[in-house]
Amino acid sequence: MKSVILDTNVVVSALIQKSYPHYIVYDYVLNERVKLHLSIALLNEYIDVLSRPKFAKIAGFSSNAEIVLGRFEKIAEFYNPKIRLEIIRDKSDNKFLELADESNSNFLITGNNTDFTMSHYKNTQILSPRSFWEMQENS
Repeated sequence: MKSVILDTNVVVSALIQKSYPHYIVYDYVLNERVKLHLSIALLNEYIDVLSRPKFAKIAGFSSNAEIVLGRFEKIAEFYNPKIRLEIIRDKSDNKFLELADESNSNFLITGNNTDFTMSHYKNTQILSPRSFWEMQENS
């Protein structure tokens, strides 16, 4: 089974609108068609970002976020990255590459093409939600 790391922006987008991030989270991750890789640092970032007051104003966002995060905790494979990297300009985004390094995930899915300018990090392919979706649907 293929494995994925989801950037926080993908999880946020999945909860706001029905688009590629939504389809990836609901059709692939929550239906366990791919294995989700997480670290405690990444889960904590999800919790922190999804609990911001600006998102609470969106109808159903908070309850859906709680459900999705609860399911992530149950189905994810957790890793504790042992290395610290300084590759990405936005220092807080290095946690995604650290997790990729430790977990050897197949894909890192991100909407952040400003900081994630490379197509791979070691064995992990870095893709936009649309690219990941199209690749999976055409395979």
